Amino acid sequence: MNSPGESSAARLLAHKGAQRVPTDRLELFQLRSFIDPDLCSQLIEMIETDRRPSTIADDNGDRYFRTSETCDLAPGNPAVQALEERLLALSGINPVHGEPVQGQRYDVGQEFKPHCDWFNPDGQDYEQYCAVAGQRTWTFMVYLNEVEAGGATRFKTIGKSFAPEAGKLVCWNNRRPDPDGFPRGNPNTLHHGMKVRKGRKYVITKWYRERPYI
Repeated sequence: MNSPGESSAARLLAHKGAQRVPTDRLELFQLRSFIDPDLCSQLIEMIETDRRPSTIADDNGDRYFRTSETCDLAPGNPAVQALEERLLALSGINPVHGEPVQGQRYDVGQEFKPHCDWFNPDGQDYEQYCAVAGQRTWTFMVYLNEVEAGGATRFKTIGKSFAPEAGKLVCWNNRRPDPDGFPRGNPNTLHHGMKVRKGRKYVITKWYRERPYI
């Protein structure tokens, strides 16, 4: 049985079409055609309507670290509910552990430089972001469209890149157990939302936490 806020390789691979990247450095999966083109279009329209400049907990003094635009997707919207239902069926994670679904829009030249989704326990904002709901456990990301050039997501430590493809899901476990048996943030989840060279990229991201997200 999974711990609260956790999915598992067995659960994900039981889903038809799910593939695991062959590495022992992290748990990383992809699933093509996770959502259909119509749902992708509805989510893109929502992002376009409510987008704003993206922010980051700690940019290390680099104001160009994350240059995309972001949209918090309304949980009561039927398209968002349909997406959440698909995510629950795939991951098995109780929805109370999920952060609100977020959409991102990348125009030409925009990127999110190499980063991990988990919060650094030594970071200045760790207590602010993790005091109640705890650390991030899993990330589920869905591409909503193809991009003419650029825009791949590159996991640098394992040399693996995912090209944007409408409806394709990529997900990973942000943590790994240390020798003492307690999970710690996995530095091998370092990934780069690479610059869009031509066209535009839309994605949605869903993060889960150790404890209910309030």
